[in-house]
Amino acid sequence: MRKSIDGLAAIVQETFQLDPFSSSLFVFCNRGRDKLKILHWDHNGFWLYYRRLERGTFDWPSEHHSEPLQISPRQLRWLLDGLSWNQKQAHSAVTAKKVI
Repeated sequence: MRKSIDGLAAIVQETFQLDPFSSSLFVFCNRGRDKLKILHWDHNGFWLYYRRLERGTFDWPSEHHSEPLQISPRQLRWLLDGLSWNQKQAHSAVTAKKVI
């Protein structure tokens, strides 16, 4: 987890063939699963968010899963809160069309 903005942006672009200048958040986790970095492009520069847990680990996919995953903002919140990002018991989102 030594890479900073340039190194992480290079991974996004060269390894994953994605655009680091998009509006997406790119989340990286260390091997110990207790640190996260989030890379985000914002108009004229990058943000690099860093989160270190004092206890516990993040629910992160196994090292054998090397392809990037797309998760929702809700799943990111779960991940940052220490929950499983793949909640099977969560209520699905409802888009209301009409109020009676």
